Amino acid sequence: MKMTFRWYGENVDTIPLRHIRQIPGVEGVVWALHDIPAGECWPIARIEEVKAQAAKYNFNTDVVESVNVHEDIKLGLPSRKKYIENYKDTLKNLGRAGVKVVCYNFMPVFDWTRTDLYKPQSDGSTALFYEKAKVDSINPIEFLEQMSKQEGLLTMPGWEPERLSKIKELFKAYEGVKEDELWENLKYFLQEIIPAAQESGIKMAIHPDDPPWSIFGLPRIITCRDNIKKFLNLVDNPSNGLTLCSGSLGSCIKNDVAAMVREFGDRIYFAHIRNIRHFENGDFTETSHKTSDGSLDITEIVKAYHDIGYKYYVRPDHGRHIWDEKPRPGYGLYDRSLGIMYIFGLWDAFEKISNVQKGGVWSGTKRWLS
Repeated sequence: MKMTFRWYGENVDTIPLRHIRQIPGVEGVVWALHDIPAGECWPIARIEEVKAQAAKYNFNTDVVESVNVHEDIKLGLPSRKKYIENYKDTLKNLGRAGVKVVCYNFMPVFDWTRTDLYKPQSDGSTALFYEKAKVDSINPIEFLEQMSKQEGLLTMPGWEPERLSKIKELFKAYEGVKEDELWENLKYFLQEIIPAAQESGIKMAIHPDDPPWSIFGLPRIITCRDNIKKFLNLVDNPSNGLTLCSGSLGSCIKNDVAAMVREFGDRIYFAHIRNIRHFENGDFTETSHKTSDGSLDITEIVKAYHDIGYKYYVRPDHGRHIWDEKPRPGYGLYDRSLGIMYIFGLWDAFEKISNVQKGGVWSGTKRWLS
C-alpha cells in the first residue's frame, strides 16, 4: 500500500507540508483545487503549482480528491454535456501532470452529513457526530442554518458556498428524482468520462455515499455490496473503480467492509480507513482508528488489504480533534498521524506473520492463518 495524507493546500490548510513530512511512511498528499467551482475546468498551471509545492517535500500528487461532479450531470439536464466536456478536459490536464487516481462522488446536494462537527467525547477530544433523530425530523434548510454556525463548515468539500447558496433550488430540482433515474445519469456520466480517464492514464474511484442511506429524501445509490457490484458493471472497465471508505460504508451495520475489500480489491484504487461507533438509536460518532475504540474491525479490514496484496493508495480518514488542536472538522494532524501509525503497525504485523509462514515456522495463534 502507498500511504497518503489529505491536504487542503498552501495557506488554506491548518497543517503545513513540513509537518506532514514528519509522519513516517507518508509518500504523497491527496489534494484538490477546492476554490474552482464544480463544472469548471482545472487549469494546467494551477495543477502544476500544487505539484511543485508538494515536490519540495518529496511528496507525490498522484491522488486527487475530489473533482466534483456538477449537479446538472447528476440531474441529467441538457446542460450536462458542457460540464462533462469540462470534466474530460480536467482529466486530460491531470493526466499530463502525472495524476493516477481521481476520487469523486455522485451524492445529490450534500456530499456528507453530520449533525455535530465537534461533539465532545469521554476522553476530552471532540469528533464528528451523526444524530439520526435530528436528521429525520429537521428540514434541510433549517439544518443548513444550524450547521453553518459551526466553525469551519463552509470550507469543507461538499459544502461549498456556491452550492449551498442555491440549496432551495437544488432541492426543488431533485423533487421526484428516484434511484433508477440517478443510476441512469451516473451510467451516462461514466460512459462519457471513463474512456477519457483511460486515455489519460487515470483510474476513476467513486466514493460511497456518506452515510449510505437517503438523506432528506434525496436518492443515494453507492451504499452497499450489491450496489457497488452494479456500479462496476455499468461500465466494466479497469479505469472505473472505487474509493472504499470504511467509515462511510461502515455507518450501516449491515455492510461487511472487509468482505468488500476481498471481493472488489482489484478495483479499489483508493482506500479510506477510519473507525466509527454505532449506537442503538441509529446515531454514530467517529473515533480513533483503533479497533476496540469503535464498532468496525479495523484490524480485519487492514488484514483484508494485506491478504489481497493491495498496492494502491491509502489514507487515514477522519480523526478526532485532540490535544487542543483547532483543525478543519475531522482533518487534524495529530489523530490522523496516530491513525497512520496504527495502520502501519497492523500491516507490519501481517507482513511478519506472512514471512514466518513462508519460512515454514509458526507457533503463534491460528487466528490469522485462515
